[in-house]
Amino acid sequence: MRAAVQHETGRPELDVRDDVEAVGFGPGKVRLRMRATGLCHSDLSAMSGVLPQLVPFVPGHEGAGEVVDVGDGVTGLRAGDRVLVCWLPSCGGCPACKRGQTQLCLAGLMSAGTPNFRLGGSGSDLFGFAGTGTFAEEAVVGAGCAVPIPDDLPYDIAALIGCGVTTGLGAALNTADVAAGSSVAVIGCGGVGICAVQGARAAGAAQIVAVDPVASRREAALRFGATEAVAPDGLADARARVTGGEGFDYAFEVVGTSATARAAYDATRRGGTLCVVGAGAMDDLFQVNMFELFFDEKKILPSLYGGGDVRRSYERAISLWRAGRIDLAGLITHRVPLSGVNDALAQMRTGEALRTCIEI
Repeated sequence: MRAAVQHETGRPELDVRDDVEAVGFGPGKVRLRMRATGLCHSDLSAMSGVLPQLVPFVPGHEGAGEVVDVGDGVTGLRAGDRVLVCWLPSCGGCPACKRGQTQLCLAGLMSAGTPNFRLGGSGSDLFGFAGTGTFAEEAVVGAGCAVPIPDDLPYDIAALIGCGVTTGLGAALNTADVAAGSSVAVIGCGGVGICAVQGARAAGAAQIVAVDPVASRREAALRFGATEAVAPDGLADARARVTGGEGFDYAFEVVGTSATARAAYDATRRGGTLCVVGAGAMDDLFQVNMFELFFDEKKILPSLYGGGDVRRSYERAISLWRAGRIDLAGLITHRVPLSGVNDALAQMRTGEALRTCIEI
């Protein structure tokens, strides 16, 4: 089958091949025929080494398709079912799951160390990003990674719900729990940041300031519910105008660097909330001094995968989409076949695309 392969960390382009095999099918596993996958910035981060990932690997973790076959012991799924891919499935039995913090379950990520693809010719093993690998025509994943979707949900939108939509909406609605009438700043307005904007709007925020260096993304943020949009050098002025200099009730960092996290912290009012959504590098340290940490009483809330039960978050996103409360189709600004994945990577790096749908 066809799949896109990253042979070594740091390579800017993927090798699209037609001699890759999905392996590992057996008890507790399902074989999926992928139909659509989104290109998420986390895929770029895995390729560059910002996020740890065994190589060689098949990128992609934001996908949707249909079940081809189910292994022994799998219940609730059958061939032909339409599903989205959950890259962080919960086991249901660990302490985190029992507390209702299924996004902190590590059981699913343990499979990321087991190859689920094989390269033809050499027969060498390939890993799937985050244990999935959706830049492929087929993938074998744990049954918990395949979540049934309703018939009225298109594959491309379902793929986005599998990561970016859930992450952005959940940061606003679960982690930060944005209050009606509040002021919000969102730093970083790619696909996830735009969903944080939409989540803040759905929660009833009165002012939503979108911050991004790319003009097209600022324009997009306004279409999706931001009340104004500024370049990073305009954030201080927006803080002064919108909040009277006090600072925003909530600031979302959706880039994944210590510099933008610090800017978001500084933009937050005393007693307000900084919500860290961006996935950054292990050696990039965010610093605050002990006096300001104590005196300003700002809450620093990291948000992993939307900060709540992911299946409930999926259902909420679908309900809001059906009701017209959020726009998901508008997030997809580019569509390419799998053979065009390197063009899509270039568009993502320049900030030209919000979300690119790879149609498989």
